[in-house]
Amino acid sequence: MPRNRAGDQRARRKGWGVDRCALILHSLGDIAAIFLGLRILLYLLDANQANVFVDFVHGVADWLAGWSQDIFTMDTEGLRIFFNYAPPAVVYLGIGHGAAAWLRRL
Repeated sequence: MPRNRAGDQRARRKGWGVDRCALILHSLGDIAAIFLGLRILLYLLDANQANVFVDFVHGVADWLAGWSQDIFTMDTEGLRIFFNYAPPAVVYLGIGHGAAAWLRRL
């Protein structure tokens, strides 16, 4: 039976757009989680606070986790950093991967 090549190409092009959008959502969630994880890691490794890269990571992570800041207030600074930046990282991963999976199913 002959295949309809024009129809196959249209279906493939449509799938590429959905896959690209899903990849973008997936990647944005990953990038957000990476910045939040870097914030935790830089604190645990006692990074130089005067460094431009460390300052940039702190600024981005503070912006990404602004909605969840000070949910947990603890005396130990390390635990406070971990519990204020790890949950948003998990949320961004869940939203990014979940939205990408949902979009691919459409």
